[in-house]
Amino acid sequence: MPLPKYKYQWYQMIYENIPKIHEEARRFGDKLGTTKLKRDIGLYPGSSSRPGNLPSYVLDEIVRTNRSGKTFRVRTVEDQLREVIKDVYGDAYDAAAANTCEAALRITLETLCAPPSMRHGDIYRARLLMPYGEDYEWVGGYGRAFPPKYKNLLVDRTLSGGELGIENKSLANLETLYVRMAGARYEPHGIRYNPTSLLTRVDVEGTMDNVRKAAARHASLLTGVAAVGYDTISYGHGGKDEKGAPVLLKKLAEVAREYDVPYLVDTGGSIPIVGMDPRDIDCDIITYSMDKPGRAPASGLIIGKEEIINPIRKGMGLGGQRYGELSSHGKAVYTYSDPGRDTVVGLVAYLKVLRDRPHLVTDPIDRFHEILIEEFKHLKPARFREKLIFEKTYQLGGTEINYERTWDEDGVFGIPIFNLEDLWANTNPIVSAQEYMGVEPSTIYSGKMFLGPGMGTLDEEGNLIEEYAVLGAKTLVKAVEIVCKYAGVGD
Repeated sequence: MPLPKYKYQWYQMIYENIPKIHEEARRFGDKLGTTKLKRDIGLYPGSSSRPGNLPSYVLDEIVRTNRSGKTFRVRTVEDQLREVIKDVYGDAYDAAAANTCEAALRITLETLCAPPSMRHGDIYRARLLMPYGEDYEWVGGYGRAFPPKYKNLLVDRTLSGGELGIENKSLANLETLYVRMAGARYEPHGIRYNPTSLLTRVDVEGTMDNVRKAAARHASLLTGVAAVGYDTISYGHGGKDEKGAPVLLKKLAEVAREYDVPYLVDTGGSIPIVGMDPRDIDCDIITYSMDKPGRAPASGLIIGKEEIINPIRKGMGLGGQRYGELSSHGKAVYTYSDPGRDTVVGLVAYLKVLRDRPHLVTDPIDRFHEILIEEFKHLKPARFREKLIFEKTYQLGGTEINYERTWDEDGVFGIPIFNLEDLWANTNPIVSAQEYMGVEPSTIYSGKMFLGPGMGTLDEEGNLIEEYAVLGAKTLVKAVEIVCKYAGVGD
């Protein structure tokens, strides 16, 4: 079919073909049998809106705690959490649990970066420096965008606007200073047609020059440095050192030290211990959402250096009772973020597996990665295969397939790129095609696909069910092919 002259017209054409895409996807799902399965198949457990089921080694511990005949103090379980983290990262580190990762972020930013509200005088202004990369809306959304040209960045992200939506979570007098990443392409893509961060060719040194210039220019207002802590190529953090630490994340720590401000890394959709080591990037605080690729109950995990995390723990009511003792579970300003005892019991059980038996978590990731590579050998159009980048990551608990380089040739359309607004608005037909095939889809936006075990592809003991992993992978390959066909870029 003849392609439109301009990109926005092309995405409009894809939008108009969505009914045909869905119908062909449904027929394929019927033929493959995925629309008739009694068991769920999902390709990535990265959303708290539909987390995977808890494995036996987590669920059994929660049941045992509640059927032991004893009532365990919450502070006892919370101290077990601290002990596990110290076993892994050393006595210089500490930890606390919140009910969600979003709560962990708010507590951290309000405690460490937002201006104080006590004492006389007006609340002064503060700025949190952050690279303009991807997934910036979570940690960056707690400050108003600066410079003002970036105030549109949060308008549609997650589509929950208004007085109580995500766009209005900003803290008083805190601004997020966005810094462009050198070598990045900020090109509009998708049916919702918004700028999309394409970061596979980010220049780390050039980006750090931009960061240092911005920090110097705003030094009097600078109260923190923040970054998204994912370690795959699509996040623009450059190469990795011998320990696997992304170079850009390490260098951002140098700026934080120079200005004596905390360095916060938000890595919500990641797994601690088997993933990136916070010591290797020298961050002060790192946060996790433990019910996503991690198979713990819904909870946020804060890990940090003892000096920095101490006031956070106090604000959460964990800092010791008035009559003494080192630990407590009491009232404080952030008690509303209390995860509850049984959540922490399950979280500790999962962290102990990561510490003592990590293969239970990493083996399924390894095998699923092999399955994906094998299935994508059959992708059509064949000319796109060599442009795909497959990156296994224990940090994200699975595999990223990046297809940004299918757009390498100027003026030639590659595999359609849909943005995060498309994902949330259900205007990403690669995603919705998988739903019509009877599969909970992979997470796809900004030229990347996230896949991992945990949504119906693991048994009760956490082992990969290869049959379902293969079926899921086949649906993704076919979804890409169908969308390329109706986009006019198929064979």
